[in-house]
Amino acid sequence: MHDLIIRSGTIVDGTGNTKFVGDIAIDGEKIVAVGKVDGDAKKEIDATGMLVTPGWVDVHTHYDGQATWDPILAPSSWHGVTTVVMGNCGVGFAPVKPGDHDFLIELMEGVEDIPGAALAEGIDWQWESFPEYLDALETKARTIDVATQVPHGAIRAYVMGARCNTQDDLPTDDELAQMQALVREGIQAGALGFSSSRTWLHKDKHGIHVPGTFAGSDEMLSLGLSMRGLDHGIFELVSDHLGDDDEWAWIQTFAEETGRPITLVATSPAAFEGNKMYNIAEAARVKGLEVRPQIAGRPTGVLHGLQSNFHVFATTPTFQSTLTELSLPELVSAMSDPALKAQLLSEVDGDRPMPLTGSLRELMWQVFPLGDKPDYEPNKEASVAGIAEAQGRDAFEVMYDLLVDNNGKELFYQPLGGYQTYSFDFFKVSMGHPNVLFGLSDGGAHCGVIADAGMPSFILSHWARDRKKGEQFDLEFLVRKLSRDTAEAYGMFDRGLLQEGYLADINIIDFEALNLHRPEAIHDLPTGGKRLVQKVDGYRHIIKRGQPIFKDNEHTGALPGKLVRGGVA
Repeated sequence: MHDLIIRSGTIVDGTGNTKFVGDIAIDGEKIVAVGKVDGDAKKEIDATGMLVTPGWVDVHTHYDGQATWDPILAPSSWHGVTTVVMGNCGVGFAPVKPGDHDFLIELMEGVEDIPGAALAEGIDWQWESFPEYLDALETKARTIDVATQVPHGAIRAYVMGARCNTQDDLPTDDELAQMQALVREGIQAGALGFSSSRTWLHKDKHGIHVPGTFAGSDEMLSLGLSMRGLDHGIFELVSDHLGDDDEWAWIQTFAEETGRPITLVATSPAAFEGNKMYNIAEAARVKGLEVRPQIAGRPTGVLHGLQSNFHVFATTPTFQSTLTELSLPELVSAMSDPALKAQLLSEVDGDRPMPLTGSLRELMWQVFPLGDKPDYEPNKEASVAGIAEAQGRDAFEVMYDLLVDNNGKELFYQPLGGYQTYSFDFFKVSMGHPNVLFGLSDGGAHCGVIADAGMPSFILSHWARDRKKGEQFDLEFLVRKLSRDTAEAYGMFDRGLLQEGYLADINIIDFEALNLHRPEAIHDLPTGGKRLVQKVDGYRHIIKRGQPIFKDNEHTGALPGKLVRGGVA
C-alpha cells in the first residue's frame, strides 16, 4: 500500500515532453511510480482535470533572515514554490563577527528593503561562521526547503572590517586568501554557491555602496576560482558591467577553469540594448560554457500606492510633514478633504527628472492601476496618463483620485527599466534561450515597494494562457524552466521532475482558475513590520516531500521542509 496516490491528473513532468494523463504514487518522501498505478494508498487525491507539475524551484530569493523565524516562508510557498535559494546579490548574514550584526542588517535593509527592526528582532544569532549558519538553518522546521549561498558582502566585512565597502581600499594578498578560504569553506559545508553585487543600485541603509561594488576583476575571478575542484557551486553575479570586455573576459575564464556555472543578473539598461543579455547567452552556448543570464517573466514591478512606500505625493512637503505616520484608513480620510487634495496637487513637481522616463509627468505613461485582476502587459491607454488623456483631465489629479478610491487599496504597477514598447516581446526572446534561467522573484525582499514573489504563478498563467499581445510559450516548456532547469543549474538533481526516485515535490493546479490577486500590505513581520504580498487562486494541493502542505490556500500544518546542502542532493 502506497502512502499517497494522485489519480488521473494531467502530468507535466518537468522534462519538457508532452503532457499526459496518469497517476503518481508516493512512498515517504519519494515518487515511486508514474503512469498507471494499481493498488491502494493510505490517501488518494483525485486530480482529474488538474495540472500536476513538479514544485517550483525559485533560485533568487532573500529569505535569509525570515528563514530563521518563519516556518511558512510565504508568499513563495503560496505560489507552488517548494525550494527557495537565498544568499543572492552578495548579501546575507554569515559569516559575521560578534558585534557586526547591525552592519549586515543595514546592508540587507538598504539593498533588499527588508525592515531592519524586523530583522533585528527576528534573528537569533546563533552563529559566527558560515557552516554554523547552515547548522542553525537546519534546526528549523518549515513548509518548504531552503538553500543558500556564500555572500560577498558578509565575506568582505568579516575579513576587511570597516574597509570592506570603501572605493579605494582593495584587499591585501593575505585578505584575499582569507576570503577565498571562507568561500570554499562555505561551499564545502553545503552552500550552493557564491554571490556578489557590482551594481551602483545596491546601497546600505545609509546610502553607502555595498561591499563588492568596487571589487576589481582580479578579486572576482580569485574568489570564483576558490570553487575549482569542487563537485558543486554556482557563481551568482549582479552587475552593471555585463557586456563589458573586461567583465566578459574573467567570466569566461571562471567558467573555463572551474567548469562551474555562473548566473548573471543585469542591472544596467545598457545590458538590455540590442538584446545584449541574449547575445551573452548565445556566445556562452556556442563556446559550451555554463554562463546563464537570469531573467524574470516580466519587468520588476515597482508598486505605487497608499499601501506602498512610494507614490507621487509621498515626497511633497505637506505629505512629509503631516501624513506619513497615519494608518491607511486615517490617510484615506485625510486625503478625501478637497482642500488637502488641492494642496498636495499644487506641490507635485511634474518636471522633476526621473530615470529612463524623462520627467515625473512623463512617468505617468508608465504607471498602471492594477485593479482586482492585475494585467502586467497593459496597453498605453491603461496608464494613468492614458486614462487622464481619455478623460481630458490632469494625470496627477487622476492619480490622486485612484489612490484614494476603494479605501486606498489600489496599487499601481510601474515596470522598472521602462515599458516604452508596451509589450513583453523582449522577454519572449530572452526567456526562450536555452542558457537563460528563470529567476528574480526576490521573494522575501523589497517589502515596501515590490511584490514579485508570485512570479512562477504569473509566468504560468500569462505566458501559457493569458497573453494576447504576441506569442505564448508551451506549458511543458515553462514547467521545465521553473523546475528542472533551475534545480539542476544549482546542483539539486533530486528534484524538479515527476519521475521515479525523485522527491515528491508536487503542485496540483486548477489551471483555468490560476489567478493572481492584487497585492496588499500586511503587518506580520517581527515588530509589526509591513510587507507587500500577493495571493493566488488555483493551487488545489501543494505537496512537499510527499506531505500536503497547502490545500486550497490553507496550510495543512505539515512542516516537512529541510535545509538543502550542496553536493548532497
